[in-house]
Amino acid sequence: MDTLLIEVTNQHAYNLLKELEKLHLIKVLKNTSSPKQKLSDKFAGKLPAPDAAKLQEHIKQSRKEWN
Repeated sequence: MDTLLIEVTNQHAYNLLKELEKLHLIKVLKNTSSPKQKLSDKFAGKLPAPDAAKLQEHIKQSRKEWN
C-alpha cells in the first residue's frame, strides 16, 4: 500500500481518520520527523576558507554594482 503524508486542518478531519482506522481501512502512523536543522548549521564549514573568502568578495562586489 501507499503511504501518504496528510496535514490535518481541524478536529473533525482527525476524528474521521480515527473512525477509518477503527474500520481497519487505514492505519494512522505517528509523526516521526525530526526537528528541522538550520541551513547555517547544516553547511557550516563545508566550504574551504579560501573559497569562502573569494565568494564573500564576489558578493560584496556584486552588491556595490547595484548601488
